[in-house]
Amino acid sequence: MALFNHVFSSRYQTRLVRGDDEPIYLPADQDDDHHRIVFAHGYFASALHEISHWCIAGARRRLLEDYGYWYMPDGRDDSAQDAFESAEIAPQAIEKILTLACGRRFNVSVDNLEGSAEVDREAFAQKVEARRQRYLEQGLPARAEAFRRALTTLFIDGHSLEQAGRCAGEWLDQHAVAC
Repeated sequence: MALFNHVFSSRYQTRLVRGDDEPIYLPADQDDDHHRIVFAHGYFASALHEISHWCIAGARRRLLEDYGYWYMPDGRDDSAQDAFESAEIAPQAIEKILTLACGRRFNVSVDNLEGSAEVDREAFAQKVEARRQRYLEQGLPARAEAFRRALTTLFIDGHSLEQAGRCAGEWLDQHAVAC
């Protein structure tokens, strides 16, 4: 949380906030002048997953609650599960990159424990990995790349939070146009 907020709070008026149950993205409003990425229960993986969605969302989507998307909860049928997985490939690929930048193990989430859909976790994991490889070859969205650099600097290289934040900020200053 501290690293994300150090890198993005003033630059994008966005903060990472620990929540309770369900994660949600809340745009700035009359009560808070910052956008908030609220992740579930303080879980590390939830934070990186929600950050990944934010890294993909365009400027207009970041002005809408949950980026203007409707989330279908656990209990999906085959059709709804297919739509869920299609929408989750890119964010989970970024999440995997960010997770590995922290030196942690990544697990895909099919997020349908009580649904009637047949879930092929391995096939979904292969799609996420293929998308991760494309990102590595073609480049990440700017905010994702900046945060990947910050996480690597902090968790892998062992530098301070301030140094990690500075690394990401300098990269954004040089490479990010309108992200």
